[in-house]
Amino acid sequence: MKLPVYNNQGTKSGELDAADEVFAVAPNKTLVHQVYLALEANARQPWAHTKTKGEVRGGGRKPWKQKGTGRARHGSTRSPIWKGGGVTFGPRNDRNFVQKVNRKMNKKAVTMCLSDKVSSDTLMVVEQMPEDAKTKTFATLRSVMPGVGKTTLVLVAGKDEKLALATRNMQRVDMQRAEDVNVVDLLHHQFVIASKEAVQALEARFNK
Repeated sequence: MKLPVYNNQGTKSGELDAADEVFAVAPNKTLVHQVYLALEANARQPWAHTKTKGEVRGGGRKPWKQKGTGRARHGSTRSPIWKGGGVTFGPRNDRNFVQKVNRKMNKKAVTMCLSDKVSSDTLMVVEQMPEDAKTKTFATLRSVMPGVGKTTLVLVAGKDEKLALATRNMQRVDMQRAEDVNVVDLLHHQFVIASKEAVQALEARFNK
């Protein structure tokens, strides 16, 4: 598999040989969808929480006597049918949304997403990432490459604090380590800009 390489002027300067096991994998939409939903579920936090009739305050005394009033019988104002009472089958903060994702499934899904980016010409490799921590420098590089204004994921190998500073204030641009990129990162961005070292890191991660 050949990946297009761009220079700092935004023109193709060559091609980079890449492993077919990572960048030329046949797609399986069902698998990618399953892994995506699992990752989104694992990131979900159960913030919504309601109290049951045993947790709400008050209602210890019987509202009125059982018989003789002509009204319906009630034992407590904490009942769910009363205003201010407990909630029946409401959301609870002890709910667990975690779904299991097998390593092989996750690995396969990521390689499928990378292969889809390659086949749609939305994955680009740059000769060299900007070395200074200036947003203007990287913005200039992004403006001369395809997909200007589209959501872009920048892939680097290891930790690059200078590039993180240069991209953190840019709209629709996010940076991620090649060692940590997942299906959600790739599906939430239309274009991917990777360094040559990031491509090697992806091959070392998935081509085992």
